[in-house]
Order: sequence, then structure tokens, then C-alpha cells
Amino acid sequence: MVTPELMDKLRAAYDHWHQTRGAGFSAWIDLMADDFVLRSIGDGAPAMEFSALRRGKEAVHGYFSSLAADWEMIHFTHEDFVVDGDQVVAFGNCAYRHRKTGKVAESPTIHRWRFRDGLAVELFEYYDTAKAFAAAIPDPK
Repeated sequence: MVTPELMDKLRAAYDHWHQTRGAGFSAWIDLMADDFVLRSIGDGAPAMEFSALRRGKEAVHGYFSSLAADWEMIHFTHEDFVVDGDQVVAFGNCAYRHRKTGKVAESPTIHRWRFRDGLAVELFEYYDTAKAFAAAIPDPK
């Protein structure tokens, strides 16, 4: 069951992520169980390697470092949260600039969280992959 206190922590993690422009991810790690699973609609495809499946807190560190190596956050905001039992769905928007191409991908985002005993055990992130791939792939010369 997702409690109001847990929702406060989740909202604070989103705020911190936005305010630090992706530099501070400790609030996310603090929410996670040791067996946490992170999945992304990008699924680790070429040019979106950061989005590969991650299992466990240590592997999630790789997600954040890989994301930061290739992408610069412009903004990341979530305003709407829907709670149902042990799940939370967060709706928002983000924009990132690809460091190699300089192109920006702006997209709505949906995060589906699952919690157990007050800790996050799963996150599946959804975003506009077409925009992300277009920003990550250099223009033909």
C-alpha cells in the first residue's frame, strides 16, 4: 500500500531530480529496494543504450551514469500522480539535449512504479522514443 508519506518522498525525488537537472539521483536510490528493477521503453536499443534493463540498486547507478554521459537534462517535471494499491503512475514532461548531436528531445513521460513494504521494487518508464532516437542520431552529411 502506498502511503501519503511515501508519496511525499516520491514527489520530493521528482523535485530533486528536476532541480539538480539529473545530477542528483540519491533520492531515487533511497526509495529503492535492493531487488529493484528498472525498465524503459527504449530497451537499450542502439543510440539509447542507457535504457537497458537494470536489476538491483548497483545496476541502476549504471543507468544514471550512462544517461548523464549522453544526455543533458533541460527539465523533468511530473505533476499528476495516480495511486492504486501498491502502484503509482506519474505523468509529466521532460526535455533532454543529446551531448553529441546537440539536438533536443522533448516528450511527455509516464512512469509506472510498484512498491513493496514502503520501497520501490519496479519502475517502467515511457516516453516518445521517436523523438529520443531522432535527437540521438546525427544528421546525415
